[in-house]
Amino acid sequence: MKLYTYFRSSAAFRVRIALNLKDIRYQSVYVNLKPGQDEQYQEEYRHLNPEARVPFLVDNDVHLSQSTAILEYLEEQYPNPHLLPGTVKARATVRQIVNLIACDIHPLNNLSVLEKLKQNFSASQEACDVWYRDWVERGFAPLEALLAQHAGTFCFGDEVTMADLYLIPQVWNAHRFSVNMGPFPTISRIYRHCLTLPAFEAAMPERQDDNPNR
Repeated sequence: MKLYTYFRSSAAFRVRIALNLKDIRYQSVYVNLKPGQDEQYQEEYRHLNPEARVPFLVDNDVHLSQSTAILEYLEEQYPNPHLLPGTVKARATVRQIVNLIACDIHPLNNLSVLEKLKQNFSASQEACDVWYRDWVERGFAPLEALLAQHAGTFCFGDEVTMADLYLIPQVWNAHRFSVNMGPFPTISRIYRHCLTLPAFEAAMPERQDDNPNR
């Protein structure tokens, strides 16, 4: 199995956590997304993955992009431990949390969006940072309320679910952009607890071999 990844990619971060939790051995193939490097646009990688994004998973004859599709595949193909709960209602709630992050927060703060703000609208780095924090805070407010209803030790009860795989990278990025986490105590508590688990800690950007500051 190969995972095409970049240390600071939230979506790749999610998949790294899942692979660690499921104890799946894989090879990391690093794709440098840093503006000016832009290895995702090189011909060889675009031939493999026309979306020119990470993560990209190769598992024998299975080639997949999009982190949610990859995680659903891993859940079905390598079901232990389960990252989706056992009932229809519970799975729907976990997917609600997943989609709040994956659809409402993350796309607006993707690297490609921030670069477009700079290139096409002459936004300064400071303006991009304000943009980032605003959309995170808008998303975290309903997420905090949702987690207050369903969280135990983790986002949904007392077992790791796919929701935690989405939350932790998003909070890591929130810290990077100096989002005020004071209004989000449940989110912060879950984040701190998840990072005590080896599978999460090993997936952190600081631990990746392509991190230039490692």
